[in-house]
Amino acid sequence: MQIRSALHAVALSLSLLAPALLPAQAPAPLHTATQQELDIVKVLLKQEAAWNKGDINTFAEGYKDSPDTLFITRQISRGFDGMVAAYHQNYPTRAAMGTLAFSELEVHRLDDNFAVCIGKYRLDRSKKDGGNSEGIFSLILEKTEDGWKIVIDHTTS
Repeated sequence: MQIRSALHAVALSLSLLAPALLPAQAPAPLHTATQQELDIVKVLLKQEAAWNKGDINTFAEGYKDSPDTLFITRQISRGFDGMVAAYHQNYPTRAAMGTLAFSELEVHRLDDNFAVCIGKYRLDRSKKDGGNSEGIFSLILEKTEDGWKIVIDHTTS
């Protein structure tokens, strides 16, 4: 009888503790990235590395060199050349560029030649060099002869 009571007590304890031991929601299933997704993420990783070396021109290689390339922040800027010039003007020194990190990247295929990439960025730099900045972005990329290139960049701060 004591064994039966002890088993009931253990069973009751386990049934009460089980919900606390289980995660609140099931984790998202693992996702195997497609080659398209990997190729697009590589573009952003190359940009991040170039930025952190102070190399705006190599950073800009992630964009399509076209007068139709759009960069949207507080205003709409058109054209690759103007975008590169604005980057040089807004980030005149290595210190002003700070350290860039992308996170939470998601690539969404539109078709074989176009995709959307969303994510977050963080720019760390001293107050005297402009202070830290962070935000979200959405990019539309086009598959070109030179690889995946950003054709529209919408970035918030």
